[in-house]
This record gives sequence, structure tokens and C-alpha cells, in this order.
Amino acid sequence: MQRVSWQLVFLLSLALLAPACSDTTKGEAGEGTSGKGASSSKTGTAGTAGKAGTTATAKPGNAKTRPTFSIFAKPAFAYAGPKGGPKQVSISDIAERAVRGVVNVRSEKSVDASHHPLRRFPFFRGRGLPRPPRQRRARSLGSGVVVTNDGVVLTNHHVVRHADQIRVTLSNDQEYVAKLIGSDPKSDIAVLRIEDPPKKLHPLPLADSTKLRLGEVVLAIGNPFGVGQTVTMGIVSAVGRANVGIVDYEDFIQTDAAINPGNSGGALVNMRGELVGINTAILSRSGGYQGIGFAVPTQMAKPIMESLLQHGRVIRGWLGVMIQNLDKRLAAALGLKVTRGVLVTQVQQNSPAAAAGLARGDVVVKVDGKPTRDVARLRNAIAVAGAKRKVTLSVVRGDKTFDKEVTLGELPSAKVATFTKKQGGLGGLTLETINDGHRRSMGMPRGVQGVIVTEVTAGSNAARAGLRKGDVVLEINRRRVANTAQFTQVYRAATGQIALLVVRGGASMYVLLEK
Repeated sequence: MQRVSWQLVFLLSLALLAPACSDTTKGEAGEGTSGKGASSSKTGTAGTAGKAGTTATAKPGNAKTRPTFSIFAKPAFAYAGPKGGPKQVSISDIAERAVRGVVNVRSEKSVDASHHPLRRFPFFRGRGLPRPPRQRRARSLGSGVVVTNDGVVLTNHHVVRHADQIRVTLSNDQEYVAKLIGSDPKSDIAVLRIEDPPKKLHPLPLADSTKLRLGEVVLAIGNPFGVGQTVTMGIVSAVGRANVGIVDYEDFIQTDAAINPGNSGGALVNMRGELVGINTAILSRSGGYQGIGFAVPTQMAKPIMESLLQHGRVIRGWLGVMIQNLDKRLAAALGLKVTRGVLVTQVQQNSPAAAAGLARGDVVVKVDGKPTRDVARLRNAIAVAGAKRKVTLSVVRGDKTFDKEVTLGELPSAKVATFTKKQGGLGGLTLETINDGHRRSMGMPRGVQGVIVTEVTAGSNAARAGLRKGDVVLEINRRRVANTAQFTQVYRAATGQIALLVVRGGASMYVLLEK
């Protein structure tokens, strides 16, 4: 006789016990089998211990139900419905509803195609190569999420960058022209509006992404590789991912739900069918899905969308400090008791931080009660709060911990200064204030301030002096310049030869200019 596995024995035992777990209710006069007319939930003869011929009917108001358990039950997710009552909703139900709010985004732009790829080689020049058209149309595919009944669509900046024509296709294959309302490359968020939208759209409700938990099940919906709407499932692998190096402001949700090219701008949906993030990027060695995808959380996307809709641009909060991460070694060297937070290394003059009394050496540990464990979290919290907003900073200074209320300013945009011959002899030199994107791409420390050369006109004084595109200018005649405004002021006040302290390729040198 063959040995019966313990799994089979377990299943048979559950099957035999199933009747004991069926729905039962107590009779109106019964409290068990004590001989007082206990009965089943249906009208019939009384229990064997009761009086013969006595019947009892259970009243619905007094019925008590014990649930039926089954190992063969279909998978479902319990959530509170619109009226607060518990419902059982399957993944299929959630996916079928959510895909109606996700659109395919097709953008087109004109690109220069006047140069044949072989013309860069001298041998092929003038040998009758066909001349391509001066302009050609480039197309890109992505995804977007309908978030309002009047046709507002959230997507990624890189999906519609430089586009001169945008079309969106709904889940029912109807195609509409869309207009770009605004775009924010610093967070990779763009806002579109469908022109002449249909009367009935299916916008996805925006969830509070701060309530996401590790391991929570999520769905990624988009148009990978242009094959059509696709739903993949995964979990929340991490939240608050920063310093990934994709954009300036990062607070990503990390998920293992499959995200591929074409999914950009699509929806990351929780098990309530709510939007928790905009799928943005993947981390991959092959260019395809390898289990690490990133989405911009609604906590960041929503205020950016609202600012673009109201003002046509993103208005971010500004504190006016230079900061760096605090670790145990640095804390020990500075004699600080706290070992984690954000260390203030410089307070800009006439800034909100200066007005609030912040000082170099202060450690910011919380913003509005939420911990700021690193620089990225503090920057995001200040930026998302917005201009003219009051925030409370928890600050450690020496042995004291106190709160500071700060009224934030508006983050200054990166100003570009162009110098002509009338402005002092540096004709054709274009400078830009160093920002975090420059620091990251050039490997500079976060605290470096100065200006970067973005263009040098041939034959100008700057070109003759040997300045190049990408040079970083830190000083003029040994005076520090933190931005283009200071550069202009110091440069105009200087006379004779001007000594610029320039950083190029990680090396510092002085460059002399004739004014």
C-alpha cells in the first residue's frame, strides 16, 4: 500500500470538518442544547432535547453568523468601499477599472536631419551623397493618467519634451489632441489637457502616497514598447528613494512591478484603485525590466500639477541655506550629540533662513514634525511646501533643541547672464549659476558655489584667454562669486587684468583676461 502524503490527509480532514464551519444561527428560545427548544436557523422540529413538536424560527435581527472557511477560496482584497462598507474586490476588478483612466501618449517633434552621417568623414565629402531632408519628424510613445473630469492628464516631462504635437488615446481607442499646460524637468512631471474631451472620462482618484507601506501590492499600468495597455503587478519595494541621479528632486517609490520603455508617465495604482505614483524610470543594465522601477509619488506630483495649472510654472519653497548630510564621524568632529540630520554649512544673506535666525552649525532634524534624515528629504520638504508657506523646523544647536518657524520664499530660478562687449569686453560669454544638476553631472561637492560657462563665442576676449564651455568660475581677483549677479557686480568693478579662478576637469587654475 502506497504511503499517503500528509498534505492529502490535511485536505481530507478539512473537507470532513467543513460542515462544522457552515453558517448556523441560534433559535429565539435556544441557548444551546440545554433542552429549551434549541433549533436550526430554518423553521422545523425542535432540537432533540426540547419538547416534541415545538418549532422555533430565528429572527433576522438576532441572527449571529459564523463565517465559512475554505482553502479553495478565490484571492481577493478587502477594502472599504465608497460608503464605508467592506467589500471583496479582486485584482481583475481593480485593473479593469484603473485602465480606463490610463491613456497612451504619442508626441511628435521636428529634428534637424540635414547632415548625412558619412559627411563627417573627409573622404565622402563632395562625392554625390544623397542629401537628406532638412527636417524630419521624430515620434515618441509613452503613457499618461487622467486625473480630472475635464481632461487633465499627468505624464512625464521626458515623454513630451520639445513636442510640437501631442495626441492621447483613451482605453476605448478614441484619439484626441492634447495641449501641454506645463512641464517640470526637475521632477520629470508634465501636465496635459485633452482638447474637446468626451463627456465621460474615468479619472483615477489620487491617493495619499505617504501612507504606502513596504510590501503593499501595486499595479503598474502603461503602454510598454507601444504594444498597447498592459497591467503588471508587484509590491512597494521602498519609499523615499533619493540620490538616484535621475532628476533634481527625487522622492521615488521603488517597485518590482514590471516597468519598461513606454510605461513612462503611466499609473502606479494601489489595491483601492487609486493613483499612488507616476511611473518614471527603471534601473537596468540591459535597458529592459530587471526588477527595479521608480515612480514619482502623488505627494510630489500633485502640488506640481496644481502649480502648473494655476501659475503655468512650478513655484517651490526656498529656505536659503547650504547643507550637507550629518553622520557619526562628522558629528564627533564637531562635538554634536545628534548623529543624524542635515547640517547647515552656510546661511545666505537676506534669506528666509537668515530672517528666522538659523546659523552655520545648526542641525535640522525635522520639518513640520517629520524627520529629515538626509539632504534630499529636507530639500523635497521645503520645495513641496511652496513659497510664502510657514514651516516649523526642529533644530539642534549645541546642547539645545528648539523649534524655528520659517516663512519660506520662492526658489529663485537659474538665471542666465550674457555678457556683450558693451558690458565689459567679454563678448559672447554666457554664464549660468551652478545648480545641483551641474554639481551632480560634474562630480562637484554639494557646497560648491560659482558660475559655469555655457557658451564662448569664437574670437571673443574669453576665447582668446582660453576659456571653454564647461569651465567653472569660483573667484574674480580672489573674491568669491556665488552666482551670476555677483559675477556681474565684481567684474564691472574690476579694472585692468582680471584673474579668474577656474576649475576644469577637477583641476584649478587662474586665467587672465584683458578688460
